[in-house]
Amino acid sequence: MARGPDGPQATGRLRPPGLGLLLAEARGLFEFNASLLLSPVLMRAPRGDGHPVLALPGFLASDLSMAPMRRYLRELGYEAHAWRMGRNLGGLGRMREALHARLAEIHAASGRKVSLVGWSLGGVYARDLALQAPEMVRCVVTLGSPFASDVRATNATRLYEMMSGERVEDFAELREAIAGDLPVPATSIYSRTDGVVNWRTCLLRPSDRAENIEVRLASHIGLGVNPAALWAVADRLAQPEGEFSPFDRAGPFAIAYAPPEKAISA
Repeated sequence: MARGPDGPQATGRLRPPGLGLLLAEARGLFEFNASLLLSPVLMRAPRGDGHPVLALPGFLASDLSMAPMRRYLRELGYEAHAWRMGRNLGGLGRMREALHARLAEIHAASGRKVSLVGWSLGGVYARDLALQAPEMVRCVVTLGSPFASDVRATNATRLYEMMSGERVEDFAELREAIAGDLPVPATSIYSRTDGVVNWRTCLLRPSDRAENIEVRLASHIGLGVNPAALWAVADRLAQPEGEFSPFDRAGPFAIAYAPPEKAISA
């Protein structure tokens, strides 16, 4: 039986977030304003080593949506790059070649591995890129990205299929690979109060180089500008290449993070 708007149904499938959570997505503006007010605190995050970071926007978003993230990362010392492909209209299969070319361009110009930060659908692309070209990818950080379990459990599925011309069921083997373990360090940042995607679709399998980080009360459209999420992204990117250690939730935004054991419970 279903256990709520986003709980499992009798068939075992997941449901998209309920109407209440979807309407509450408007709070994303407050998350952005909070990050502006807390910018002095955010600048205390670990500094970057100058390696390139490619920021991938979510469905229907453009590089503009990732501008605050890129600006923040540049101020921390990273070489932050836009994807330069206009508005993200979806299409996992259609976008693969262009995304690989963009990654290769940045990798060749810098001579260094590239970290990938993807918001929502951008995170799905990021995980696919890591599978395609692990020799060019340093790590992957996703924000509210529905890559696991029943990926139809979003409030954007029908629109995605209409705009991209793809069905979610297409490329089943590829989607299964994206949901599995990656050959590079990976972090999934998500929120149980996400009003667009069911948070369970964002959970990766924790391992010695992969983890989930739950940001309490964050929205889907605000996750990429949420101060606690920004801090977590900066912290994960600051890890030395080839190394991985669990996220330390004891920083200035400690109250915003759920403990690891809660993050993977039902």
